[in-house]
Amino acid sequence: MGFTSAWAISAHSDADLAHLGPRLLPAMRADRDDPEAAVRWRAWQRAPLPDHRTWYDHYGPAIESFHRLTAPGRHVDDLCGGRTDPSFHALDDLWDAQDEDGVFLSVHSKEYAVSSLFHALGPSRAALLTGWCGTFVLTATQVAASLPHVERAFAFTPSQRAAAEAQDWLDYAAGEESVLDGPLRVWRTAVRGGTGLCGVSVHLT
Repeated sequence: MGFTSAWAISAHSDADLAHLGPRLLPAMRADRDDPEAAVRWRAWQRAPLPDHRTWYDHYGPAIESFHRLTAPGRHVDDLCGGRTDPSFHALDDLWDAQDEDGVFLSVHSKEYAVSSLFHALGPSRAALLTGWCGTFVLTATQVAASLPHVERAFAFTPSQRAAAEAQDWLDYAAGEESVLDGPLRVWRTAVRGGTGLCGVSVHLT
């Protein structure tokens, strides 16, 4: 069965986040605090997955666990899709009003951007990223404080960058930002502009 997913990081003022946070954070915490999610995270941290090009030949429980870990969390997905709160929708309430510089948006058919990013980064680098599997609500102060960790996560030598690109399985249209570029770009833009950030991963269809 096909699906389309989106992962977005969008810039918002602290005043806007004061309204968004109470709606989003409980759903994000519920996904993070799911006992199965914690088990999957620890399993991936202990045993990173092999080259994704071998997965079709050696698909097993570890790969399935990783997919479940990095797919949109049920609570955030339901909230942002308007299913638990018909008055709230990610497209209208998070992304529509943002200018291009303040948003990183990665939309794919039958793929999850967070899954590809986390596999390309590996567990140690992914653990540096604030939030839970691509979801977070951060004030301007929190964004500035977390920037050094995000920069460390995306700091590559040329050979490391090539290896990460080889493990990012997403297809990109001409001019489209990759998951290895967009998050750091929008983080730095938010720090310069003194804004907060909101990250969500959802199914669009």
